[in-house]
Amino acid sequence: MKNLVLITFLFLSVPLLAQTSASESCGTPGKIAALLYKDDFSGTLDQWVSEFAPNSSSTITINDQKLLIDVAGGATAWFKEKLSGNLMISYKRKVIMNHGKNDRLSDLNQFWMASDPKSSNIFTRNGIFSQYDGLLLYYAGIGGNTNSTTRFRKYAGNGERVLLTDLTDKAHLLEPNKEYSVQITVYNGCSRVLVDGNVFFSYQDPNPLREGYFGFRTTQSRQEIDDFMIYRLE
Repeated sequence: MKNLVLITFLFLSVPLLAQTSASESCGTPGKIAALLYKDDFSGTLDQWVSEFAPNSSSTITINDQKLLIDVAGGATAWFKEKLSGNLMISYKRKVIMNHGKNDRLSDLNQFWMASDPKSSNIFTRNGIFSQYDGLLLYYAGIGGNTNSTTRFRKYAGNGERVLLTDLTDKAHLLEPNKEYSVQITVYNGCSRVLVDGNVFFSYQDPNPLREGYFGFRTTQSRQEIDDFMIYRLE
């Protein structure tokens, strides 16, 4: 097993990027209270549910003690445990560009606090993006649309995908083969996404999603993920 080092995270006050006045009321994101879950991908994928269309060139596997998502189309890797309360989800993630069949600099995406208002079982899809439209969730798509947009949405559970932030400047797009440190915090109704310590999104939700599932999401790309951890915040 690889050694995982618990890092004390320092959250700085920075200008909020979300294009909504609601984001301005976000307070501090809390302090780490306990490590709830971790996966260093040195074992199996027993903690995950993979959804992607069957294709001879698409796989979600462990390779070199990392989660490897290498897919020709849409894919979601769900963490099996249902989450609730104040949390921080952290991991390292890289979009690989090295002449692989599925290599495309795009879609470092993620779902969190996801639930299906019509079913208690959320794990029923095959990776096609539109199949997730009816869920309740938060979604961050970094470098989407072939690395031209970075967007934050809330899915309303009725097919409506509310756009909260839309960024297109280079600082918020992807670099090839760069390992990013991503932190998602959910604290007292505020969702934040930090990338390498920089706040990409911050949104104080007047009707927050307080429980649900986390999933890695992408479309036609090859990505490595490591050091997945979930902390309770207080």
